[in-house]
Amino acid sequence: MKRAWWKESVVYQIYPRSFCDSNGDGIGDLKGITSRMDYLQKLGINVIWMSPVYKSPNDDNGYDIADYQAIMDEFGTMEDFDELLLEAHQRGIRIVMDLVVNHTSDEHAWFVESRSSRENAKRDYYIWREAKDGREPNNWGSCFSGSAWEWDETTQMYYLHCFSKKQPDLNWDNPEVRDRVFEMMTWWCEKGIDGFRMDVISMISKPEGLPDGTVAEGALYAGSGMTCNGPHVHEYLQEMNRRVLSRYDIMTVGETAGVTVEEAKKYANAEGTELNMVFQFEHVGLDGGAVDKWSRNKIYLPALKENLTKWQRELAGVAWNSIFFSNHDQPRVVSRLGDESPRSAKCIATMLHMMQGTPYVYQGEELGMTNCPFGPIENYRDIESINAYRELTEAGLREPQELLSCIAYKSRDNARTPMQWDGSPNAGFTSGTPWIMVNPNYREINAEKELADPDSVFYYYQKLIGLRRRSEWSDLIVYGDYELLLPEHEAVYAYTRSLDGRRLLVLCNLSAQETQAKLPAELAGGPKAVLIANTEKAPRLGETVTLEKWQCAVYEI
Repeated sequence: MKRAWWKESVVYQIYPRSFCDSNGDGIGDLKGITSRMDYLQKLGINVIWMSPVYKSPNDDNGYDIADYQAIMDEFGTMEDFDELLLEAHQRGIRIVMDLVVNHTSDEHAWFVESRSSRENAKRDYYIWREAKDGREPNNWGSCFSGSAWEWDETTQMYYLHCFSKKQPDLNWDNPEVRDRVFEMMTWWCEKGIDGFRMDVISMISKPEGLPDGTVAEGALYAGSGMTCNGPHVHEYLQEMNRRVLSRYDIMTVGETAGVTVEEAKKYANAEGTELNMVFQFEHVGLDGGAVDKWSRNKIYLPALKENLTKWQRELAGVAWNSIFFSNHDQPRVVSRLGDESPRSAKCIATMLHMMQGTPYVYQGEELGMTNCPFGPIENYRDIESINAYRELTEAGLREPQELLSCIAYKSRDNARTPMQWDGSPNAGFTSGTPWIMVNPNYREINAEKELADPDSVFYYYQKLIGLRRRSEWSDLIVYGDYELLLPEHEAVYAYTRSLDGRRLLVLCNLSAQETQAKLPAELAGGPKAVLIANTEKAPRLGETVTLEKWQCAVYEI
């Protein structure tokens, strides 16, 4: 397998709005991130991916970009960005930018021109269509509820927006659009950034003719799957690779909703003609409802093992995995898979970080930060959660309290509460009024407290990251073959990693009860070494292993 620095890295995702506020306005900023660079270096990560910091009216917290080559006023200046980049690089930490080019803000200069008249030179930068029988051009739904089409009074046509109506979709079939995007990407690469995480990149090529889709029972519109993995997506990404990506030593990861294993092999192929890796979301969709994600279902462990194992096996040697449970769009994993205890946080982390692929740590995950008890819908800030509540209750499809309970469990806002730095007011995030409520458990869960406790979740993550990046087992953890054990066990996730005659055994009890697991005879002997365990003593290996609740360990055997 071909070696690469991005395969051997551990990425830390920062949601700038919620990370650290340096000026007391209640909103995180670039200077705040720079001030915490020593903390990140101590954790051991070597790549930071920042959610968008570009100029934006913030309809979708920066994923609606008005100017790709300017910094959002609330976050600081381009000089602040340059300082952040310099401080990171001096510590051996690379910076990956969030690239949002499926759509822009409706306040971007391109769209302002595009909607000014049907004859404008930039009209074809976006996707405009005539009304059909006095209604929207097709039955597609927005990912943020409602139709994916918005009527424009000025030019008497509809424009497509797969997300908010303030996020019109770019027309990638127009070569001039691709030229402008590639020029902008080159500008950032020349500035010295180290890569791109590409937002909903699998949606840039729309199906020919924009046909109607199937509307699921209980839904109002056809799902967003209509726009995923379209006819020209690989052609456009190969062009991007030729013209920009291949010219720099950077890391690229595509957010590819709706991706299959076969599609992923194209996006993240080992020949390097498109991207380095993709985010797939099958495993974090296993607790969704029948129609949408708003449920309180729990992920069934055998289904999770089957799914993750499929991706481990089928990409091995032909593409590369991103491994994650948490990001700015997902509820907190320790509330979702665990019981919010430090031990469950460590167990979940072990299960994930010992797999093949590049691991992603989302801010606060290394502290065991949990979902937030927001209460009424008025306390939420996430456009997806607010729109879903309004649409589904007004249409009589969901009972308000039942839906609110599901939103409390699954809302993206759970990941967006301020980073919990210490036990002072507002968790040390800001001296002002935070833009979103602080999780009230910040006095129990915070960085200052965990840095003073050698048994904390923070130091456990530090050790996991160190094993992958700087240990005698690093090559084995990064490049070793993966093999699942005990596929049907409902509590234990067990697997091996093998490389050059060496072998690791990973055992994780992902349940709140003591349990037993029967190991194959060749694995039951005494280990050569225990790499890491989340209890004082690792479980004793034998044909039958007894695991305490949320207990885990990694052995060389």
